[in-house]
Amino acid sequence: MTPKVNEELANTFVRLPLPSKTYRLDRENNRIIGYCDGVEAVKQAVYKALLTERYAWMIYSWNYGSELNGLFGKQMTTVYPEVKRRIEEALLQDDRIHKVRDFSFEKTRNTLQVTFTVDSKVGIFESEVSVNV
Repeated sequence: MTPKVNEELANTFVRLPLPSKTYRLDRENNRIIGYCDGVEAVKQAVYKALLTERYAWMIYSWNYGSELNGLFGKQMTTVYPEVKRRIEEALLQDDRIHKVRDFSFEKTRNTLQVTFTVDSKVGIFESEVSVNV
């Protein structure tokens, strides 16, 4: 038997977004200091997700992190679309991020510098990551 839900009661609830307040990473001094919220918190989440290898750490869910380390030695014609797909897959797990777009690639000797734009609920910003290829 399925319980009946009072539709009138269900319509009175207001869903509030969860705050994105988190600890601020001071990357220059390798320490945590204070808090951040809004765009800074999303930028930090992008940074952490792209530098955390998926499936490597038991503390994280299998939905968290990126899979950018397995591209070393692959053909460059397959690396570009695969990097794009893997970055999108890693970042779109965060419900604050709507879209990842405008990818640009710069290849040096063994590194691919990827720059992209992130559209989030709190703002639009540019980010980058380096991938060993």
